[in-house]
Amino acid sequence: MGRSEQAQALVTEIRTYCAAHANPAGCAKLARYFKEGYDGWGFTDSRHPLWNEQQQDWLDRYRGLGLSGFLKAGELLFGSGKYEEGALAIRFLKTVYDQMDAKGLAGLARWFSAGIRNWAHTDVLCGEIIAPLLASGRMELDALAGWRESKFKFQRRAVPVAMLGLLKTTPDVRPLLAFIRPLMLDPERVVHQGLGWFLRETWKKQPKPVEAFLLEWKVRAPRLIFQYATEKMTPEAKARFRRAKAARA
Repeated sequence: MGRSEQAQALVTEIRTYCAAHANPAGCAKLARYFKEGYDGWGFTDSRHPLWNEQQQDWLDRYRGLGLSGFLKAGELLFGSGKYEEGALAIRFLKTVYDQMDAKGLAGLARWFSAGIRNWAHTDVLCGEIIAPLLASGRMELDALAGWRESKFKFQRRAVPVAMLGLLKTTPDVRPLLAFIRPLMLDPERVVHQGLGWFLRETWKKQPKPVEAFLLEWKVRAPRLIFQYATEKMTPEAKARFRRAKAARA
């Protein structure tokens, strides 16, 4: 059995298990956190066997899939739209993190086209996989350049969120600010939130270049970016980044 067939076999097992143990009532607990919508099997308890014994059983039996196999399985799992399936995909991938590099990004990009449709999957994938790759130098930031123009909003959000991993290793944040320029007029709220988060954390590290960057964009960029970016500033400092009110006729 080839790796594609093994990946499909793993996915089939996961869906069979989830369908047999589904708890639709549990979905209501999480749905309120997802404005973009939430679809799941209802496994909200972190102590559920799905996240422990069952997950380990699958890993023990399918560990031979390796990076390419788990990337393929993830593509299939995200295709269902079920929250737990996507979460398992990320957990599986983390076990082969040592095999990941910039070449693996093509496989991750297919996860977004297949079905990453919420901030949680995006941010965990960035925090667990992409940000550490950037921070360790195993992947250059330019590898994410094409993601800034993706037609998938959560793939675009992934760019600034993954860049959080560079803040502890980058002595000068100005190249990072230059990298996010193409996203500053993005139309999507989830991207604004990711940019604002990145700018807020970058400001904590080097306030002056971030403040200059924000002043440059304050008339054109969406206000939500500034709401997040200036969250830790004093009221007086925040006032510098408010747009002037239009004069009444």
